[in-house]
Amino acid sequence: MKPTPKGWPRLSAAISYDDAAGAIDWLCRAFGFEVQLRVEGGGGRIEHSELVYGEALVMVGQSGDRPGRPKIPRGASPRSAGGVNTQFLMLFVDSVDEHCARARAAGATVVEEPAVHDYGADYWADRSYGALDPEGHLWWFTERVRNAGE
Repeated sequence: MKPTPKGWPRLSAAISYDDAAGAIDWLCRAFGFEVQLRVEGGGGRIEHSELVYGEALVMVGQSGDRPGRPKIPRGASPRSAGGVNTQFLMLFVDSVDEHCARARAAGATVVEEPAVHDYGADYWADRSYGALDPEGHLWWFTERVRNAGE
């Protein structure tokens, strides 16, 4: 398997927001992402962006049609799609409790408080919490507390 391009993980996600510019600012403030790239089109529309958290990368773009790309399905925010989520994003963090406090202070809706999920001695245990961003995307933040066999 060939290595990925420098700065790119093997898998990255792209999510749509009705207010992509506002979402980028909020994701950085609440969840600790950093902007690696931000491409604005006409009227301030976010055509493409890359947010990083360690080696993780998520692309944030504007909801709706993709100008000049008619075969690409339109993107939708859960807020504009009746709250439906078709994906959930999960990110490992150093301290779930500190991360949760930061996210809550920035206005995230915590839907599941930090708790340990133990999958048994043959597997692992994680401390995780779930939060909704302002447009309804569900995010999971996880801290490994025990590896398999420990």
